[in-house]
Amino acid sequence: MTRIGILIGSTRPGRKGDQVARWVHERATQRGDAEFEVIDLLDHPLPHLDEPLPALTGQYRHGHTRAWADTIARFDGFVMVTPEYNASIPGVLKNAIDHLYAEWTHKAVGFVSYGVRGGARAARQLRELCELLRMGAVTPQVSLSLHTDFEDQATLKPGAHHVGALDALLDRVVARSTEGRTATPAPRETDETAIRRHMDGIIDAIQAKDLEVLRRLYSADVVSFDIDPPLQHVGIDAKLKNWAKVFAFFQDVTYEVRDLMPTVGEDVAFAHGFGRLSGTLPDGTAAGGMWVRATFCFRKIDGEWLITHDQVSVPLDILGGKGVVDLEP
Repeated sequence: MTRIGILIGSTRPGRKGDQVARWVHERATQRGDAEFEVIDLLDHPLPHLDEPLPALTGQYRHGHTRAWADTIARFDGFVMVTPEYNASIPGVLKNAIDHLYAEWTHKAVGFVSYGVRGGARAARQLRELCELLRMGAVTPQVSLSLHTDFEDQATLKPGAHHVGALDALLDRVVARSTEGRTATPAPRETDETAIRRHMDGIIDAIQAKDLEVLRRLYSADVVSFDIDPPLQHVGIDAKLKNWAKVFAFFQDVTYEVRDLMPTVGEDVAFAHGFGRLSGTLPDGTAAGGMWVRATFCFRKIDGEWLITHDQVSVPLDILGGKGVVDLEP
């Protein structure tokens, strides 16, 4: 039977990763299509990478590396549980991954992250690392917020909506692991990766306040249903004018996208998720922003995915006639 390892990516005292891994494992074991096992890095202490040869060679000199390789080789796929420390993954997780190569490659992997902002930046880095190792990183992922999914920021009590996201993640990890896909991904998976990288580019350009980079990421005829009036903003100049107003309003800008779910066709794709724009005002005041619902529509133009439509909205209090801006995903 297909074997999936649930890897706890932190060994820090007081970590919450063991709670998250137990939650993933409890949900996973209700399935009958695979066997699931928790892999705790506390049980596999590794020194800072001390192999004299690159892991790519497969020539592991030290006993601790060979033991770790034997553990990872037993699994067909993985769910990696990671916190976000200083906008990145824990060093112990990076070290554990760096010790090996062949034992990771061509295997499916999904990500469950947690942190103040859902651990989204850590998950993004981890996805890039796993793709570099030629792993099959699946699209669904789970992002748990310390504010809303942990009671007193200590005890895991995930929102009900995370269960569906976790099920979708497990579906894809098990399916890809069972199929035993090779290093060459299907075209659809390649396009999903391209869509995610495109969104990463949007985030980076917004936070850098770089209008010229943003211009290259939208189509010239983009139609935007933005949060600001009027009802629609037509064309790239109108879209960039909106971003220019944002950049003038904030001294420093932070843009987050959570629970992004792409759906890809031959030359048309869309992705939906939640976004939050926040930052620091010129007088130094922190502006926390609000979570909005966001949909991005793409067309493949001359072989490149470009955003041709985006829409941002908040739920409406029908009786009060006002938008509800204090919700968390």
